[in-house]
Amino acid sequence: MSSAIWGFPGDLSQFEEEFNALDLDDLIRVREITQAYRHRVMLRCDPQAMAALMRSTQDVAFELGQKMAEGNAR
Repeated sequence: MSSAIWGFPGDLSQFEEEFNALDLDDLIRVREITQAYRHRVMLRCDPQAMAALMRSTQDVAFELGQKMAEGNAR
């Protein structure tokens, strides 16, 4: 199975580049990079998260405006 389907385009090469540049004795940095890419893979596998990422800025701004107006009306 191709690893390219599990993350966003370019993730694998960027992960390998960052990981190869690491001092593997720096466990904190190793953990940070691993967790960041793990999060990206999980995000990519979540249909609701992907739908939210695909929304336009105008759509999100309109929804926030509606929610703010509702909050101010109370």
